[in-house]
Amino acid sequence: MSCTLRILTVNTHKGFSLFNRRYILPELREAVRTVSADIVFLQEVLGEHQGWADRLMGRWPAASQYEFLADTMWHDYAYGRNAVYPKGHHGNALLSKFPITHWHNHDLSLNRWEQRGMLHCSLNLVTETMPLHTICVHLNLREHHRQRQLRMLCDLVNSIPAHEPVVVAGDFNDWRGRAQRVLAEQAGLQEVFTQEHGRPARSFPATWPLLRLDRIYVRSARSHAPLVLPNKPWAHLSDHKPLLAQIELEF
Repeated sequence: MSCTLRILTVNTHKGFSLFNRRYILPELREAVRTVSADIVFLQEVLGEHQGWADRLMGRWPAASQYEFLADTMWHDYAYGRNAVYPKGHHGNALLSKFPITHWHNHDLSLNRWEQRGMLHCSLNLVTETMPLHTICVHLNLREHHRQRQLRMLCDLVNSIPAHEPVVVAGDFNDWRGRAQRVLAEQAGLQEVFTQEHGRPARSFPATWPLLRLDRIYVRSARSHAPLVLPNKPWAHLSDHKPLLAQIELEF
């Protein structure tokens, strides 16, 4: 028996366009809704920011950004607060059409300037007895920090029973392309664009993608037709291009 899911990952850039020139969260919500993904991995999503709420009074959502994005389409969501500052906080979030039965945010912070995390959720697919594990990640810019964080990610994946499917997605900042070998050899994870096209997708910067920073990895699952979403409307909605893939789980 198998189950096919649509997976989307996007760095929301805190609801603002490149260089914070324009508040675009409502447009981003509409764009995300048109994709009709079953599960959405979000990075750099604001849980709260009183400064922007005061400045954009009347346009700023009353709820958190991840609740605003979930709206009525994704009934379950989880948020991992990573970076905390006087006026608010931001982190990773997961939106799901399936019940989230358990979640835990793992701190990946290795310095005071980059507060990072990985949000692990267990999803009940309703028709299956086995859970789906999702891990939403955002890694550091420095290579030696990323290597430590990759080992932490491998430890988390290896703590999950080997027969249970895992999807890991997010902003890996792996501009040197060194994550794939580590994750494949130490955690059995396969990157969906690499499986299909031989290398990860170019996703940054969104207007003219050169760097392969964003990834979708799977274990005990197969991917079909991974896609970098087009410039319109996405290029002005974030500094990263969103990635979409169909994931087939086998039970």
